[in-house]
Amino acid sequence: MGDKHVVRFEPVGIEIEVDEEQDVLRAAFNQGIMLMHGCKEGQCSSCKSFLLEGDDVELDKYSTFALPDFEREEGFTLLCRAHVYEDVTIELLNFDEEIIRSGLPILEAVAEVEANTPVTHDMRHLVLRLVDGQDFKFFPGQYVDITVPGTDEVRSFSMANTSARESGQLEFIIKVYPDGLFSHFLDTKLRPGDRLDLTGPFGVFTLRDAPDSDLVFVGGGAGMAPILCLLRSMAERGIDRKAVYYYGARRRGDLCFEDELRALEQQLPNFRYVPALSEDEWEGETGLITDVVAKLAGDLPKAHAYVCGPPPMVEAAVPLLTRLGVPEKHVYWDKFTTTGDPEKAPPAP
Repeated sequence: MGDKHVVRFEPVGIEIEVDEEQDVLRAAFNQGIMLMHGCKEGQCSSCKSFLLEGDDVELDKYSTFALPDFEREEGFTLLCRAHVYEDVTIELLNFDEEIIRSGLPILEAVAEVEANTPVTHDMRHLVLRLVDGQDFKFFPGQYVDITVPGTDEVRSFSMANTSARESGQLEFIIKVYPDGLFSHFLDTKLRPGDRLDLTGPFGVFTLRDAPDSDLVFVGGGAGMAPILCLLRSMAERGIDRKAVYYYGARRRGDLCFEDELRALEQQLPNFRYVPALSEDEWEGETGLITDVVAKLAGDLPKAHAYVCGPPPMVEAAVPLLTRLGVPEKHVYWDKFTTTGDPEKAPPAP
């Protein structure tokens, strides 16, 4: 371990100690401070912050889409890549003080595969059971890192269930990519009884307490997982805010969890599920999901919006929602990033 230095976060007035060998974001996690973040790989810019005092900071490899050279020269930094070599003061640019102080400890756990079931031609419903009665707490909407067996690589997946407290289970909805390091393994090799190493929970894609605000959910692909989790949580907690879930798919066979979502419409009288297909004709909505939102949503000046899915969808949905009136600070998004060369990653919105 290296020397430790004090990092102070403003305007919230929180101080932590950070070892030189650890990035600032992970050090905060380990001390129960849940800073805003996304990919944790220097690709998405969610943890971008500004150095107010101190400049002896080095960054691990990151994408210049997330932090352009001119911003770094001005004093901006990425907390998930930053190693500090002196005491520093950092201004948080994107934060929610309630979330910051509600962080759960980051744990390592082992889980056994209970089920690995296709739900579409290219998505799997993976159910894991924690071994040895481990207590793994998380907030609905968070995710874990799963180590790819036989490698040191990890991949991040959001939980679709709301808690492991009673069941001991973690559920995931994972899209299979032909060259995906974990998803190809999931598709071809992972079987019930196999064990996986997990680390978490991470993420701030959690439902904010704002009972007077309507909710707009926009999803696509495996972005189903965290949004379904939030909807399940609303049903369990009796949260009856007006809410619409717009979910985009290409063809009818790409839709999943339809029966449960229709059942949630009955449990939550103010909730509506609106799927749309971009490549099939059917009785429902057609076209890109962002076009459907633009057509149906109307003005959303007091709404909170949650967006999760492939990067192109997120990059189109976030500015659309702000144009419809959702305050920028109330658009929460979870964008899947590539796991290849970060220099080739698409730009964040």
